[in-house]
Amino acid sequence: MAYVTVQISKGNSIERKRKLVKAVTDALASTLDTKSESIIVHIEEIEREDWAVGGVLQYDKNNNKREDRDDRDDRDDRNDRKNR
Repeated sequence: MAYVTVQISKGNSIERKRKLVKAVTDALASTLDTKSESIIVHIEEIEREDWAVGGVLQYDKNNNKREDRDDRDDRDDRNDRKNR
């Protein structure tokens, strides 16, 4: 019997989780030469505000990307209005 915990960011779709569980199960069954029925996969979802890379919370990183995207959209809208 193999038991594995996979930690991922919260917000993944059920379909993406199905693919993850299948891929992990297949890899472990093949590597350990065992039946997939003896593989237990536990998914632990972590809020983006609860982990960081390089000293930057993922929450902040994602919010900055959204703000940058919003700024670009605002500029594009202003340019569109100006060019009319």
